[in-house]
Amino acid sequence: MAAGPTGARSRRNGGDRPNAGGRPNGGGRPNGGGDARADPRDEQLYRVATMYYVQDETMESIARELAVSRSTVSRMLKEARETGLVRISIEAPAADGRGLAARIAETYDVRAYVVPIRDATTADDRLEQVAKVAAQLLASAVRSGMVVGVAWGKTVTAIARHVPQQPMRDTAVVQLNGAANIHGSGLTYAGDVMTAFARAFDSSTHYLAVPAFFDYVESKQLMWRERSIERVLDLRRQCDVALFGVGAMEASTVSHVYTSGYLEPADIAELRSLGVVGDVCTNFLREDGTYRDIEINARASGPSPEELTRIPRRICAVAGTEKVPALRGALRAGAVTDLVIDETAARELVGQVAGARARWQG
Repeated sequence: MAAGPTGARSRRNGGDRPNAGGRPNGGGRPNGGGDARADPRDEQLYRVATMYYVQDETMESIARELAVSRSTVSRMLKEARETGLVRISIEAPAADGRGLAARIAETYDVRAYVVPIRDATTADDRLEQVAKVAAQLLASAVRSGMVVGVAWGKTVTAIARHVPQQPMRDTAVVQLNGAANIHGSGLTYAGDVMTAFARAFDSSTHYLAVPAFFDYVESKQLMWRERSIERVLDLRRQCDVALFGVGAMEASTVSHVYTSGYLEPADIAELRSLGVVGDVCTNFLREDGTYRDIEINARASGPSPEELTRIPRRICAVAGTEKVPALRGALRAGAVTDLVIDETAARELVGQVAGARARWQG
């Protein structure tokens, strides 16, 4: 198995260095109080989690104490994480000028989390490893009363499978970009993703039931005036945390937006002629981060990179080197505050940065 992620925060982001690691949720159980009875299973999970994460007991010693097998202890710890009893808080340590995460953080002014990946790892396994780290990062960022923006896509769908159950109060999950196209409403696909996050946080769900791309700018402008849509857009503007990936035009596994009827062949040809390398929240951009003069973006339903910058926390997850050009565009556009990336892609990103610097100095 791969080790845990390494990370770094740009010095320009400042801030105290947060704590990291697993902690049982709540720190302790209240005594007494009415007729409430704690679930014996929950009590056992809490005891095991406390012994392992707080008291630094080994699985073997816990197994001996409880007269169970080590594998039973392992399953109980897994259950404690999945049910939200234990929350794993992932925070980037201060950049020290060394390592991939530190170099990315310093170059792009982001918190960087590099996920170690074995060389022989398949593309699907690579995505799952990144998704697991991104899911824990999201869970550590969300608090009661927050609005969480979610953009649909293959990477975010993978993340949704790993978000731990973490019930919140007065939390809302809002869809960042529409999913409909000429072949369907997109509600099943995007709806399943939204439902997974809403279930994890016990939150309300707010769908953006519009096309991913409008046929005409005027159609978008009229739709944006509808009260039902205006309400969702207003909530989108209130987001505290946003979660998204990046789409890549040139990849062996092409992103969903390029293959599922969202774009006509003429649209894709035009984007290539404009030097587009990918998209973030269905807004297309070049590797240098420019996007404002790309006509189709005026018809896109997702927030532009500029609109994203108004959201305090913007978590982007990337798996695979083929997405690096699109990622560089998103980073240069300022769309990202927190980057979760696999180690191979991180090396490619750093290598491109080093290559660009060498050309500038030459």
